[in-house]
Amino acid sequence: MKKITVLGAGESGTGAAVLAKKQGFDVFVSDLSEIKPEYKALLEKYAIAYEENRHTDDLIVNAGEIIKSPGIPDKAPIIRKLKARGTPVISEIEFAGRYTKAKTIAITGSNGKTTTTTLTYHILKTAGLNVAPVGNIGKSFALQVAENDYDYYVIELSSFQLDGMYDFKADIAVLLNITPDHLDRYDYKMQNYVDSKLRILQNQTAADAFIYRNDDPLIAPEIEKRKPAATLYPFALAKTGNVKAYLENHKIKINTPNGLFTMEEELVAISGQHNLYNTLASGIAAKLLNIKNDDIRESLTGFKGVEHRLEKVARVRGVEYINDSKATNVNSCWYALQSMKAPTVLILGGADKGNDYTEIEPLVSEKCRALIFLGADNSKLHAFFDGKAEIIRDARSMPEAINQAYEIARAGDTVLLSPCCASFDLFQNYEDRGQQFKNCVRHL
Repeated sequence: MKKITVLGAGESGTGAAVLAKKQGFDVFVSDLSEIKPEYKALLEKYAIAYEENRHTDDLIVNAGEIIKSPGIPDKAPIIRKLKARGTPVISEIEFAGRYTKAKTIAITGSNGKTTTTTLTYHILKTAGLNVAPVGNIGKSFALQVAENDYDYYVIELSSFQLDGMYDFKADIAVLLNITPDHLDRYDYKMQNYVDSKLRILQNQTAADAFIYRNDDPLIAPEIEKRKPAATLYPFALAKTGNVKAYLENHKIKINTPNGLFTMEEELVAISGQHNLYNTLASGIAAKLLNIKNDDIRESLTGFKGVEHRLEKVARVRGVEYINDSKATNVNSCWYALQSMKAPTVLILGGADKGNDYTEIEPLVSEKCRALIFLGADNSKLHAFFDGKAEIIRDARSMPEAINQAYEIARAGDTVLLSPCCASFDLFQNYEDRGQQFKNCVRHL
């Protein structure tokens, strides 16, 4: 019996372990941290051996294959040891892909992944398809393959997941954009990160579709250089060249072999330029799956958006509070600031991933009355922004940040949490950060 070791017992790791067990493998799970009770219960339900708070080399290195959770970097000592031995190290997505014949719509990009994945799922579900959202969102792909039988999977993919994928092939691949992010994991070399994102193309043939943003400065040259085998469906804000989805006279237009879809831009429920891109990408995918225009239109007018992404929380004393905790990189914050109409008190900061704040500097000057730095170490933020904003404060907790924002903001202002950074210096994850923001605002 072939042995598989799963490193990391979070959503993806436990899902992979369950699928491996169901496929008849000898499975062992190892996590350097404590395993959450719900995942422990799942492992025990399937009688899967595990350890927590340690990696025991002898129990790990004799596996024929390793499934690595995306949060574990390649620089981790145990991964280096395994690679030196020549042991294959793959992602949960790669493993799950072997055991399903379902159609896959795989979505990546530095920003907009969750919204586009959720929106695409929403359109397909509205149209009556047997579909599940998986990957970086909701349940793990492997667990759904193990326990259910879906016809379609909409998969949100991070670069870390793509790094562990080799034979997996997407029927429809979507690349939304590429902007600097996670450079700490890519030796601070942008091309390494770009190469990671473009892995979504691998193994695609002319029978498969590749949907990508044509007016992204980093993507277009890469497509020119790589000349993908897949059938190309570029989208952009303006109609140029061979673009298949675009905006014309305030109308969304999507052109595919399955016909033309048009809709007034103002009828789309989610606003902002970034969401227009997300809508174009989702719309192409839906048309390629032969979803009726009426179903697409109904979905786009009724979609409520994603929690922690430009989420309006409350209006207190005439001040609007917006939770954009999911903005874990600078470009994501740029989109948020771009959509702000009122003077803004911006809360930013956290675990810096090699950020360059130059991109948001003009918008900060134009729109922000105050900056509140929320992080364990705000020295890099001070080095960049000191002298560039009228009011700058530090906060070491969410209650402190909200109290300061409440004190600074005037009626008609907006308080925006759009951190530019990862959350794990002060919070469990971006959801915890966003939830704390919402709780503090609601107690004002």
